[in-house]
Amino acid sequence: MFKNYLLLAVKHLRKQKIFSVINILGLTVGITCCFLIYLFILNELSYDNFHKNGKNIYRIMRTGNMNGEMREVPYVSPAYAPALANDYPDAIQKVVRVMKDNDLISYKNVSFNEQNIFIADSNFFSFFDFPLVRGSAATVLKDPNSIVLTQTAAKKYFGNDDPIGKVVQFNKQQQLKVTGICEDVPVNSHLQFDMVVPIEILRPVQPDWFTQWPNNGLFTYVQLNPAVDPSQLEKKLPAFMDKYLGEFYAKSGFKMGLIIKPLNQIYFASDVFDSVKHGNKKTVYVFMSIAILILIIACINFINLATARASDRSKEVGLRKVLGAVRKQLVAQFILESVLYATVACLLSIGLLQLLMPAYTNLLGYKLPSYWTNPLICVFIIGVILVVGLLAGSYPALLLSSFSPIESLKGKLKRGKGGAFFRKALVVFQFGISVLLIISVVVIMNQMRYIHNADLGFNKEQELIVKFDNLDIANHKTQFKDALLNLPAVQSVSLMSGEPGGFHDSYSFETEANAADKFLFNTEFTDFDFVKTLGLKIIAGRDFSESFQTDSAQAVLINRNAASKLGYTPEQALGKWIRNLNRDSLRRTIIGVVEDYHYVSLKDPIGPLVISPGRDKRLALIKLKTTNLSSTLDGIKKLYAAAAPDYPFEYNFLDDRFDRLYRTEARQESVLSIFSLIAIFIACLGLFGLASYTAIKRTKEIGVRKVLGSSVQNIVLLLSKDLLKPVLLGTIIAVPLGYYAMNKWLQGFAYRISFQWWMFAVAILTAVTIAMLTVGFQALKAALVNPVKSLRTE
Repeated sequence: MFKNYLLLAVKHLRKQKIFSVINILGLTVGITCCFLIYLFILNELSYDNFHKNGKNIYRIMRTGNMNGEMREVPYVSPAYAPALANDYPDAIQKVVRVMKDNDLISYKNVSFNEQNIFIADSNFFSFFDFPLVRGSAATVLKDPNSIVLTQTAAKKYFGNDDPIGKVVQFNKQQQLKVTGICEDVPVNSHLQFDMVVPIEILRPVQPDWFTQWPNNGLFTYVQLNPAVDPSQLEKKLPAFMDKYLGEFYAKSGFKMGLIIKPLNQIYFASDVFDSVKHGNKKTVYVFMSIAILILIIACINFINLATARASDRSKEVGLRKVLGAVRKQLVAQFILESVLYATVACLLSIGLLQLLMPAYTNLLGYKLPSYWTNPLICVFIIGVILVVGLLAGSYPALLLSSFSPIESLKGKLKRGKGGAFFRKALVVFQFGISVLLIISVVVIMNQMRYIHNADLGFNKEQELIVKFDNLDIANHKTQFKDALLNLPAVQSVSLMSGEPGGFHDSYSFETEANAADKFLFNTEFTDFDFVKTLGLKIIAGRDFSESFQTDSAQAVLINRNAASKLGYTPEQALGKWIRNLNRDSLRRTIIGVVEDYHYVSLKDPIGPLVISPGRDKRLALIKLKTTNLSSTLDGIKKLYAAAAPDYPFEYNFLDDRFDRLYRTEARQESVLSIFSLIAIFIACLGLFGLASYTAIKRTKEIGVRKVLGSSVQNIVLLLSKDLLKPVLLGTIIAVPLGYYAMNKWLQGFAYRISFQWWMFAVAILTAVTIAMLTVGFQALKAALVNPVKSLRTE
């Protein structure tokens, strides 16, 4: 019987070629979109799950109140790890410290300034499960003068030669022997590295660093005993902090707590500022919703066309019932037909997926791991076939199998208004989804445009950033600045600790207003040219000046927000003193207040900032005054080479730096735009099918109307209005839903656009115009047919 059902399904598919193509095309496009999004979601949710002890691994996090807001900081000092292991031996089985670094690595004539070096404890590869293809996890980092490379890094330095035993130079000072080769780090790891060096390499040159508690600069991971309750361990950590940091926090007036963060939560903790890879769970939910909605739209097309053509198959149903077929057999046959459609669409979508994957990975910005070996892919394919087959086929099957055999055979089938109403409701839903997606695209595009064009409070154009990421350039930064100022194309140069849009140090301050209150302020250590180079606006007081000898040690600038936090107006803040409790005991006088500027991303509100002369300068900001960038960069490169001859010259522009901050949102905008267009395409495909079917069923009526004098315009209007009404209703319903959804999305930005009426008007006009063109084309085609030919049609 199953074979007969299958043969009938294939026969029907071949008989109704136009509608079969429309159904299969809609389902193929919808399933392909779902497939692409499913691969993205599967990868996002798989982060760090390849570590066999991952469910027992946690990262140590400091917590504290930063000006009324609780913040989590993942950086701790090296002393935490041995102290935790010693104080809680029953709860903590293993600890490992990891610090990201960048240094020059050289082998013979090959040198690269590597940005992804991990300096870690010797048990790094036995703690985490990053597979080694050469070397033993237990011993590969035992020698302080060893190094482990990934396969790609080994290929870069040694080509096809065996790297084991080869010696590379680390930061021009130390010789490291290659003792192991690691597989390239999986894309679904929050820790991304190219090479690993033992942390013991630092002990001879920085012995005090290992015992200094306030010196926070690395990550510490712990593996707990499976029998231990993590919440119970956390309850003991305040005593741990009091034991080792009580005296320091009593002096600074700023107390920190300690928590442990599960490994599987680190990737989605996007509000934590650190140097590891992060994702956004909201993006996962958005993409998941789009996939489901697109698939529903494709299923609606199938349902609409199947129910619209129900009368065409009524005689088939009547005949089969007369011959003894029961309803459940008819239901099984029609559901099998829809499953066949879904199977064909799935097979086509797999081929389409292979064609689109290169463009898709380019859009995402990374290559997805191999997915055909993942059993969840097979589950997904089977699940889609069954779900689509049942979802799209159930209603048509129940409708068709309910026909009376006598009325069906007589051709006097009475279907009432229920089927037509249901089809219109589905069209309302389809275009409601489409308009919702268009509204999302319009809002996201305008928010991204706002971010790119927002007044940051400083000039980001023609500003070049050069980092002092090696000792050679760091030790000659003053000479480098002086040489830069001699270039005609250089307008000004400032040396500073934190780049705009990047990391800034935070310190605890006390103030003249109330010495009992402690404030945690971001701090920029810089020179006297900072305000001029960045183009900041001073709203009270004055800038640093060489004319005042005390400025270098006794003066600071603050921003408007810091003045407000201290309880002053900008003018009142002048002459007051503040003291950095973490650095020294010197009181520094506030000599000026600058207007707030976005020294962090526009996702975050502008916080209080102290601008202070200091030695901790980690980069140069170079303001250029030329359009001939190539020759200017060549000149800067020569000066850099003179200061740091063994290191490659690396730079980036400040505007590019800010663009990278919103790269994820920009990609989200692109993906959402593409999938929104696809959703509209699928919806219009179904509308095209309904319009075609309506025109065919009313061919004779059209001929009569034309004979009686109806114009082409009247006939087009007659055929279009019934189909366009649900389109208009769907667009109206989508407006408040779009407003709600995008208002939620905009909450992720501290600075955002306001909704404008035209955003919704554009979405409505786009959807309605496309629908009118789709329906109007078919209506016009039917209206132009010769009435004699129409009247002969039976």
